Amino acid sequence: MLVAGRDEIVAYANALLEVERWPEFAPPGLQVIGGNEVALLVCGVSSSRELFERAAGEGADMVLVHHGLFWRNEPLVIDRRQRGRLEALFNANASLLAYHLALDAHPTLGNAAQLAARIGASPEGPFGSVGLACTLDGLSIAELTARVKDVVSREPVVFGHGPDRIERLAVSTGAAGYDLIGAAHEGFDALLTGEPEEPNLATAEELGIHLIAAGHHATERFGVQALAAHLAEKFAIEWRYLEVENPV
Repeated sequence: MLVAGRDEIVAYANALLEVERWPEFAPPGLQVIGGNEVALLVCGVSSSRELFERAAGEGADMVLVHHGLFWRNEPLVIDRRQRGRLEALFNANASLLAYHLALDAHPTLGNAAQLAARIGASPEGPFGSVGLACTLDGLSIAELTARVKDVVSREPVVFGHGPDRIERLAVSTGAAGYDLIGAAHEGFDALLTGEPEEPNLATAEELGIHLIAAGHHATERFGVQALAAHLAEKFAIEWRYLEVENPV
């Protein structure tokens, strides 16, 4: 089995995702330091003890997530939640690598880009802070919803108040229901996101725009997989994705 250096992987990923461009409330990059060498990279969407214990059971040397351990809007205390997660990583001598906004925003590996590609949308530029502006070939809301459902394997929440044919689509994964007003003002026919917000129903109706909310977790599965596959190819190591189901 081939191995690569932990620090070399981290430095490459940081540069690839241009983490310095995305200061935020979660520190990007290496969050827990494990062994010096990596033969198996395991990825998942969000930090949890279940994910880390399963990764350890697979023999992971490094775990890659979108939602890491540390958030500046959370209490700065190690409670039993954080202790259990850290113990799972330390017992396996596994490193934790986490990328949030920097991964959302990447033009090819990012969550928006990966989701757009899977539903057949063509990117035309950025949207909002980390989203993607896309074009479609005049799909109906039913046709677009069916594509999204097929990709994420769940029934999306749909507020169908836009035009009959969707040609301009804004994609912003995760909890980006707040982008709906901006999408309408910028002339998009629909917004595809993860979580809706309570005001979105009235906003969609009053501004004449569709909203498809397909799940925060479900819309952010693809970025970590794309990044893990890219790193595995670059450094000739193995990688696996572990799904920890989350209905949100």
